[in-house]
Amino acid sequence: MGSSSGEEGEEEWVPPSRRPELADVAPLPQADGPCPVVSIAYRGDFHEVMDYFRALYAAGERSPRALRLTADAIHLNPGNYTVWHFRRVVLEALDADLLLEMHFVDQIAESNPKNYQVWHHKRWLAEKIGPDAANSEHDFTRKILAMDAKNYHAWSHRQWVLQALGGWESELQYCNQLLEEDVFNNSAWNQRYLVVTRSPILGGLAAMRDSEVDYTVEAIMVNPQNESPWRYLRGLYKDDNNLLVADNRISDACLKVLNKDWTCVFALSFLLDLLRMGLQPSNELKGTIEAMENSDPETGHADIAVAVCSILQKCDPLRINYWSWYQTTLSS
Repeated sequence: MGSSSGEEGEEEWVPPSRRPELADVAPLPQADGPCPVVSIAYRGDFHEVMDYFRALYAAGERSPRALRLTADAIHLNPGNYTVWHFRRVVLEALDADLLLEMHFVDQIAESNPKNYQVWHHKRWLAEKIGPDAANSEHDFTRKILAMDAKNYHAWSHRQWVLQALGGWESELQYCNQLLEEDVFNNSAWNQRYLVVTRSPILGGLAAMRDSEVDYTVEAIMVNPQNESPWRYLRGLYKDDNNLLVADNRISDACLKVLNKDWTCVFALSFLLDLLRMGLQPSNELKGTIEAMENSDPETGHADIAVAVCSILQKCDPLRINYWSWYQTTLSS
């Protein structure tokens, strides 16, 4: 177990009670009260380290030995937020090398990639270091996301670094890479939307919409049952329904998908929303929907939106009550 920030090698761990630098410290036991109901059976090394930590913490000592002791406590329990907080206090008091500290916390994060306290500490460090930390933080989150592409902590940290410290230049290409590897990666689609709408170098959603629609429609054609690009496509027209309805690429995409698979709920529901917003269906689209609906004339519907609702009730039985209700809103 390493015992100090930025150590390169593994040294034999020495218990606090055997360290000359801590000879003057009286360990402070945990206050469990006179009659603890269920005492926790702590390991001996954990018990000893925390007793010494509590003594220095209670004394408010900001010293190199206090910093080394927090490292011991963190190695034993990386989720102890009190220890992390005290470590930050000591680091500031000592004016410590924050790059060495980032190396230390990166080692902890690699073994504990879903630890809230670790990522909070990294953000604190990155704020202190400033824009110079951007590239290394992006590299680190890439490393973590390569192990787990859905790690919420890594994505949250990456988005914060982008917005606070920069590094937008290659982020869209990174999203491309992730989606090439796994087009079902909803986290990558979410990141792509952040980049398109927030990047200061791309010109904003209005400037990117046209190319992004083409990109998204292509992804839909490859995997129509992938919900993420359908959601992303809707987001590209946020707060502009008229523009969404007017873009023939959208209704054409729904039509192409339904001609191949009439049960695609994402295409049907998107089409239903377009009709609700005022889409005037082409004759080809009308013919496709009529062919999809039950050929029995008694079950046919003159209104194409009602017809789509009827189809959804058949191919999406889990939400049959919802589509039935939706249909009543169309009738009204």
